[in-house]
Amino acid sequence: MKDLFSPYKYKSLELKNRIIMPPMCQYSVDNKDGVATDWHYLHYVSRAIGGAGMIIIEMTDVEPDGRISDFDLGLWSDEQIPALQRIVDACHSYGAKVGIQIGHAGRKAEDAEVPVAPSAIPFDENFKTPRALSTTEVKEMVEKFRKAVGRAVRAGFDSIEIHGAHGYLIHQFHSPLTNKRTDEYGENPTQFGREIIQAAKAEMPDDMPLIMRISAMEYVEGGYGIEESIVFAGEYQKAGVDIFDVSSGGEGPIAASGRPGTHAAYQVPLAKEIKKGLDVPVIAVGRLDDPILANAVIGNEEADLVAVGRGMLRNPYWSLEAAAKLKQETAIPKQYTTGF
Repeated sequence: MKDLFSPYKYKSLELKNRIIMPPMCQYSVDNKDGVATDWHYLHYVSRAIGGAGMIIIEMTDVEPDGRISDFDLGLWSDEQIPALQRIVDACHSYGAKVGIQIGHAGRKAEDAEVPVAPSAIPFDENFKTPRALSTTEVKEMVEKFRKAVGRAVRAGFDSIEIHGAHGYLIHQFHSPLTNKRTDEYGENPTQFGREIIQAAKAEMPDDMPLIMRISAMEYVEGGYGIEESIVFAGEYQKAGVDIFDVSSGGEGPIAASGRPGTHAAYQVPLAKEIKKGLDVPVIAVGRLDDPILANAVIGNEEADLVAVGRGMLRNPYWSLEAAAKLKQETAIPKQYTTGF
């Protein structure tokens, strides 16, 4: 039987276990230049020492105005590559593989003077009204994603994750709430995402898997649910996505009737449906901090990989503690063996 500490292989990606540290913004860039700092180095490398099978670097943006805040990471310049490469090399030395999430905040870019979006609809009354991208600008945005992915490949990452969730730009294009366009990107709401996927794949080695994070449910009136997300995820799969990182939410004010659950594993059924509907590997996420629960998700074949977010923010050594609790063998740094 598979468990949390079973190895996992997909194309060139070989993981020692099925524990993923998901992308979580640190808002810790010093000079607003998008360059990773010593904080990022210590933050990510400590989780590699702590036993995670794979670490996915936080949302890293394709242009300065694509950041949620001015203190986010970027990959719009070659000057941003070395600091990320230093993190990747160090994580590799401790046995972890490393991915990076490439994205654009769209209308949720809080520090952009004028955010951009598919349509000029603000997120809510506290956000700026975005400017609708022209058709030409949408195509230019695809190129910005392509170049960012190319830089990530040069930095030595083992996988790329495209951020198509949480109400950010790609999500805004495939959501009926935010895409009111009349051009080709309105007629075909997944076209923007599909073009980004194809551009990313063109920059990646053939055996490197492409991950995409999606929100499988919007929890808001007029938004989509799991049936619709299986359809659009299928389009992204055809375009080249290998693994889906299944989350939810991110669009519009949530009415009481649509409020998502807050119980443990509340998003796992969504991952299970995507996995079943598309016969595709999935990462489950969302309040999976209990190792027994995370292990059950793998053992019950509800997902192929498990992302532990808040648990790893609290404890860099979550994976080592999980192995001890589950009585599983895992490599413990020799400096820490007396602790276990």
